[in-house]
Amino acid sequence: MSDIADWFKSLPFFTRHWLGFTALFSLLGRFKIIDPLYLIITYDSVVNKFQIWRLFTSVFFYPVDAMTGLHFLFNCYFLYNYSLRLEMSVYSGRPADYAFLLLFSWICTVICALIFKFYFLMDSLVMTVLYIWCQLNKEVIVNFWFGTSFKAMYLPWVLFAFNFIINGRGMLDIIGIIIGHLFFFLTYQYPLEFNGATLLRTPQFLYKFFPNERETSRFGQTPIRRPTNQDQQPRGSGHNWGQGQVLGSHKTKKKNILTCFVKI
Repeated sequence: MSDIADWFKSLPFFTRHWLGFTALFSLLGRFKIIDPLYLIITYDSVVNKFQIWRLFTSVFFYPVDAMTGLHFLFNCYFLYNYSLRLEMSVYSGRPADYAFLLLFSWICTVICALIFKFYFLMDSLVMTVLYIWCQLNKEVIVNFWFGTSFKAMYLPWVLFAFNFIINGRGMLDIIGIIIGHLFFFLTYQYPLEFNGATLLRTPQFLYKFFPNERETSRFGQTPIRRPTNQDQQPRGSGHNWGQGQVLGSHKTKKKNILTCFVKI
């Protein structure tokens, strides 16, 4: 038990709290300690009834049951793996910039949830973070199931196709990919490849809450270089998936609401 506690405490700030609150709220909903209907996001509850807490609980709550449990575990794994990699490599020592990435992704996902009427934000947010990592490491070879290998740039699309074929849904993945690409384009691709202006800047108030831990150019002022392959190995333990490789690693919504996402 102490080993698990030590591992959890060793995770970087945002990844640790995101993963921890996801497990907490999902279990609270699973065992009906809190009615899951108070944890999801809906247009009427947020806009008309002004139940603002739903904007936050819908990030962490996921309806865990016999049908969705495996998918939830996959999401937690990808959350851990790719948030960890971003936070400990590209955004190492720059917590305000990573906070801005998560804040931007959260705002965009909330808007999409209110428009397209889905109730949980986890799928899209996790895909957004995964997509950004993959774009920053396009040429890195990742290993998938059954011995298949391909470049990291294809991983989000492989996961989308896999989810669509197995579960018959994929809209939430597509939304995550679009949001991730929007952030990547405005932050990295447009300034670096098209010599354009930096259109996304980390707000100054975030630097007051999360000051830089080392000397670096502030995000949104001078675009940083894309990380090299060596930069991406996280300084923490990962989970192995088949043949000792990390999945996607380097060489590697009462009841009707809670089940409606299956049709999305």
